Amino acid sequence: MRLTEFNDRVTGLFGAAYGASVLVDHVLSALGGRTAAEAIEAGVEPREVWRALCADFDVPRDQW
Repeated sequence: MRLTEFNDRVTGLFGAAYGASVLVDHVLSALGGRTAAEAIEAGVEPREVWRALCADFDVPRDQW
């Protein structure tokens, strides 16, 4: 997954404003206690970050 697709999915799921907040405020325990933005910056693949977000926010598996 490209970073642009990741960002599109975040915006599609959460909306622009809330999605931007989720990326910098929500801590993902599955990714070592980092936010999504921190994980991406650290080199974690966007798909892995997307799946961690989906798990935390109970997104149906068919959207992962």
